[in-house]
Amino acid sequence: MLDKVVAILRAVADEPASLADLVARTGLPRATAHRLASALEGHRLLRRTNAGEWAPGAALGELARAGADLAEVAGRHLPALRDVSGESAQFYVRDGGSRVCIAAAERASGLRDTVPVGARLPLTAGSAAHALLAFAPVEEVTALLPTASFTARTLLDVRRRGWAHSVAERESGVASLSAPVRDGAGHVLGAVSISGPVERVGRRPSPEVVSAVLDAASAIGRAAR
Repeated sequence: MLDKVVAILRAVADEPASLADLVARTGLPRATAHRLASALEGHRLLRRTNAGEWAPGAALGELARAGADLAEVAGRHLPALRDVSGESAQFYVRDGGSRVCIAAAERASGLRDTVPVGARLPLTAGSAAHALLAFAPVEEVTALLPTASFTARTLLDVRRRGWAHSVAERESGVASLSAPVRDGAGHVLGAVSISGPVERVGRRPSPEVVSAVLDAASAIGRAAR
């Protein structure tokens, strides 16, 4: 269903579309295209032009601005997490079946795990993926687990303790520690992470480092409200 919604949104990105245009551009059945476009219009993600065609709605711009604000907020807190933990720090948001790094603070020197802003990584490996998926709808998790480097039990542990840890899931020799960042209603906005060589991060992260990541997640969540 998410793929169909994205197809509708992309179909109107460059120019408005009539129902016939939506069907031609997406390949969706007429009834499905109409139902989804009407639902998106109700959420202000699409709007009707004077000619009755669908075009991008005001809520899309609002979401884009919110994403930019979240990146700026996370970016203010990541240097402190980097300095306390001694490791590179990142902030990820979910985008479909991927996670995207929207803010980062890298170690100035020494061996480090570099994840550039804008990097798109899979949701099937790494502690940030655990943190983002642990609180996602069951059907979305079920669809990804067959190709994931972790199990449903892994995600259950994340929900229980509030943080995630992985060793060499995404890249050999790299370990990471992540925590979900929540808004005032408890919804997950993203995941804050540190990553670096296994020899430094450890196969069993220290309580001090876990606390630093959890504190950063709380601080970003409060600031984002």
